[in-house]
Amino acid sequence: MRLLLVEDDVELSRSLRKNLEQAGFAVDVADNGIDGEFMGKTEPYDLIVLDLGLPQRNGLEVLKNWRQAGLSMLVLILTARDEWHERVEGFKIGADDYLGKPFHVEELVARINALIHRSKQQNSGSIIKAGKLILDEEYQTVSDDHDIKLELTGTEFRLLRYFMLNPGKIISKTTLTEHVYDYDSDKDSNVIEVYINKLRQKLGRQRIETRWGQGYIFRDAI
Repeated sequence: MRLLLVEDDVELSRSLRKNLEQAGFAVDVADNGIDGEFMGKTEPYDLIVLDLGLPQRNGLEVLKNWRQAGLSMLVLILTARDEWHERVEGFKIGADDYLGKPFHVEELVARINALIHRSKQQNSGSIIKAGKLILDEEYQTVSDDHDIKLELTGTEFRLLRYFMLNPGKIISKTTLTEHVYDYDSDKDSNVIEVYINKLRQKLGRQRIETRWGQGYIFRDAI
């Protein structure tokens, strides 16, 4: 899953990006409201973490502009704990959740996962289920009904998570690269094929079907 972090505090932004990447997300960063708004409008993010106290354009205005443009991506806002009116206004114009500063990064990750899970009709927690497969987001492992647990590389985990949150759908290579890699990564579609083959070796070739000229379908029931 691909996130945008809009935060002007350089040290906090650097720390959060590292922690979010360790949690299995591809992360892009903007340090002001104008750049953040533009990136949110032009890149297909699964969720945006948006600070409200931004230079050049405040977070509430950025969020309002996104929603007026018809953009429905998930948005979690960061705000000072005593600025309750900002939280209320944020919800009114389309925020999905908020977190008051200061906060523990573990809570941020948990809230991000909860938002994504609800949007995909998954249960809360750090587990994603698709058929008999169980993906553990905390440990980045996958297991089957025989309780055989397999470890995943970072890219395998991001790819499998996206598949398991979108079972039965035709997903193009372009879509996969947009949601598995951040803006600065090499988005060679041939690399996606390599990692899909690695997942097939671990999960069985019938688990991920190729639709020539269209993309791939993840089968949650085989």
